[in-house]
Amino acid sequence: SSYFYPSAALGFVFSNAVNTPWLSHGKLRVNYAEVGNDAPALSLFDVYDKPTAFGSIPLFSLPSTKNNPNLRSERTKSFEAGIEAEFFEGRVGFDLTYYQSSTFDQIFAVNTTSATGNTARFVNSGEISNTGIELSAFGIPVNTNNFTWRFGLTFSRNRNEVVDLYEIGGVEVTNVQLASFQGGVTTNAAVGHPYGTLRGTNFVYTNGQRTVNDDGRYVATASSAEIIGNPNPDWLGGITNNLNYKNFALSFLVDMRYGGDIFSLDQWYGDGTGLYPDTAGLNENGVPSRDPVDEGGGILLPGVQADGSPNTIRAGNEDGSETVFGYPTSPPRAWYIFDGSYVKLREVAVTYSLPAGFIEKIKGLGGIDISLVGRNLWIIHKNMEYSDPEETLSSGNVSNGYQSGAYPAVRTYGFNVRFKF
Repeated sequence: SSYFYPSAALGFVFSNAVNTPWLSHGKLRVNYAEVGNDAPALSLFDVYDKPTAFGSIPLFSLPSTKNNPNLRSERTKSFEAGIEAEFFEGRVGFDLTYYQSSTFDQIFAVNTTSATGNTARFVNSGEISNTGIELSAFGIPVNTNNFTWRFGLTFSRNRNEVVDLYEIGGVEVTNVQLASFQGGVTTNAAVGHPYGTLRGTNFVYTNGQRTVNDDGRYVATASSAEIIGNPNPDWLGGITNNLNYKNFALSFLVDMRYGGDIFSLDQWYGDGTGLYPDTAGLNENGVPSRDPVDEGGGILLPGVQADGSPNTIRAGNEDGSETVFGYPTSPPRAWYIFDGSYVKLREVAVTYSLPAGFIEKIKGLGGIDISLVGRNLWIIHKNMEYSDPEETLSSGNVSNGYQSGAYPAVRTYGFNVRFKF
C-alpha cells in the first residue's frame, strides 16, 4: 500500500522590493500540505489473545475490539498563510499566521452492541476542522553596551468543529462518546460542536432562571446528554522578558489561558462530604447553614420555583443525605463546570556567565554559563478556587476538561551549568 501526500509552498521577500529605511525584513508566505496518519498496530486483522491458562488448560479469546482490514489512512489537509516583518534594524518585529486544516478518515474504535461479539470496532470516522491564528512579536526597548532588554509576546486562537462522523445502516451518527467518567460526565465528538464536548445533566430553567424543586434544591434535566461544557480554551498567550546586564541575565515567562471548561470531580465529592468552606458557615440570616431548616438553617438557592415565582424554599444542609451540594442529592453536573482560565509565572531563570578573562585561560573552551531555574513559581490568577486548572485526569485529549484527584501545584527548582566549546 502506498499513499501520496503532496505539499507546496511559496514565499516572497517584499523587503527586497521596497526600499525603506525603517523596514529591515518583510516576507509573505503561503503553503498547502497533506499529511497522513497510520492505524494503530494490530488493528487490521483479528488475532487471538492468550489470557492466563485455566490450570494446565491453555485459553484463547478474541479481543473485545473488532479490527478492520479496510481501514484507510487518516489524512489532514492544511492551508497556511502568513506575514513576518522586522523594523528599525531588528528592534521590533512580528510573525502572524492564519491556518485552516481539515482532518478526515480518522481512525478510532467506536462502541458497538456486545451482541455482535465485540464491544467496539475500528472505523474511519468523519471530519474535524481547525481554524485559527498565531501571533508572535518581539521588541528590544533598550540595547546598550552593558544592558539589553528584549521582550516577546505570543498569542494563539483556535476554533475546531466536528463536521461529520460516520453512518451505520444509512443513518448518520451525530455523536461519538470518547470517554465516560465518574460523576456522570462524558467527553464527546458531537457534530456541529468542538471536539471533546462535555455532556451531563444540566439545570432546568424557567424564564431564564434556575428552577428548584419542592425541597429547594436545583432540578436536573432528565437527560444526561446535555452539552454542559467546551474544554477548548478561547485563546492562549505568553509574555517573555530577557534582561542582560554585563555577565548577568534574567529571564521570566508569564503564561496565560483564557476560557476552557473543566468538570471537577474533586469539588463534586468534596462538597458532597462537606470538606469545602462553601458547604458550611452562616446563611443570609446569620444562622449556621447546617442547622435544621425549622431552626433557621439551610440554604436559599437563587432561582425560581416551577411556577416561575421567586424561590422561597430553604434547602436543608444538615448532613450527607440532606446536603444541597455534591453527589448525595445528585445536583446538575453543570453546577461543577468551572472556568479553566489562569495566569501563571511559568519560569524564572538567573544566569551568570563567567568572565572572558577566566575562560581564555582554558584552551578550547568558549564559555561557561551557570543558571538557577524555577518552574511554576506562582499562579497569579485562576478561576478554579481549590485546584490548579492544568491538573486534569491524564495527559491525553480524551480527558481534557475533566479533573479528578488533582494534586496541589508544585514548584520546581533547578541548577544548570552549560559549557560552550
